[in-house]
Amino acid sequence: MILAIVGPTGVGKTSLSIALAKHYHAVIINFDSMQVYEQLDIGTAKVTQEEQEGIPHYLLSFVPLDRNYTVYDYQQDARKLIDKFLEEKKNIILVGGTGLYLKATLYNYEFTKNTKEKEYEELTNEEILAKIKSYQVDTYPHVNNRRRLVRLLNKLEQDEIISNKGNEPLYNFTIIGLTLSRDVLYQRINNRVEKMFDDGLLEEVSSVKEYFTISKALNTGIGYKEFRPFFEHKITLDEVKEQIKKNSRHYAKRQYTFFNHQFSTNWFSVDLQNFSKTIQEVITFIDKNGE
Repeated sequence: MILAIVGPTGVGKTSLSIALAKHYHAVIINFDSMQVYEQLDIGTAKVTQEEQEGIPHYLLSFVPLDRNYTVYDYQQDARKLIDKFLEEKKNIILVGGTGLYLKATLYNYEFTKNTKEKEYEELTNEEILAKIKSYQVDTYPHVNNRRRLVRLLNKLEQDEIISNKGNEPLYNFTIIGLTLSRDVLYQRINNRVEKMFDDGLLEEVSSVKEYFTISKALNTGIGYKEFRPFFEHKITLDEVKEQIKKNSRHYAKRQYTFFNHQFSTNWFSVDLQNFSKTIQEVITFIDKNGE
């Protein structure tokens, strides 16, 4: 059995994953793109050793901060684990918030691992687009979208197959989604950010700030990237906190959109007063609709 637990940040995915793993004697595989990194614990709301309750967790805290870990890397690592556990007849629960990681793993997404990604710094956007057009492609990004232009030209020059079978599932799986009303979810997100600061988020980020010059994770991850202008004495700590709250709320909204559009998600409203009721509803659904 393969289950994936999805939903916005702060909705209770970790608690549900532990409960289901205990019930179904399952292993847990993380698919949060920030929780794969070492040293980033508080700002990623990473499950603690105590919270794991002895359940084996994989793809968690194993990537050094100076390494750029990509969705391609994750796809390879996750599929190896899934295939291994299926061979061992183990139940698998994937839990996290990075929808693209999950999609690339469970569906037939094909990546080619480039030996080197060129930046084409010597070329203007117009010149990159002209090179792309020379390959007689049907569609191409807007001239102002340099990142997509660069990526496409890399693919063309390195003979990558530009096709996507991303809607073909590779496994049998069930997607469980957790949801809350927007007002309640946003308040939970705000409260969680406050708790992160109480738990020592500033100290955690300060301890790794020398990595800002080389770490993609620190410069793109919510809960970390907001600190860079603070260290440059451009904003206050209160402004950092408010920016993290705002970015987290916006991220939650994007997560809902992705999980709604990209998966056949079975949604469950979280009962905050009686979370065990929510757990039981999910178990009943799984047992009734199991593979």
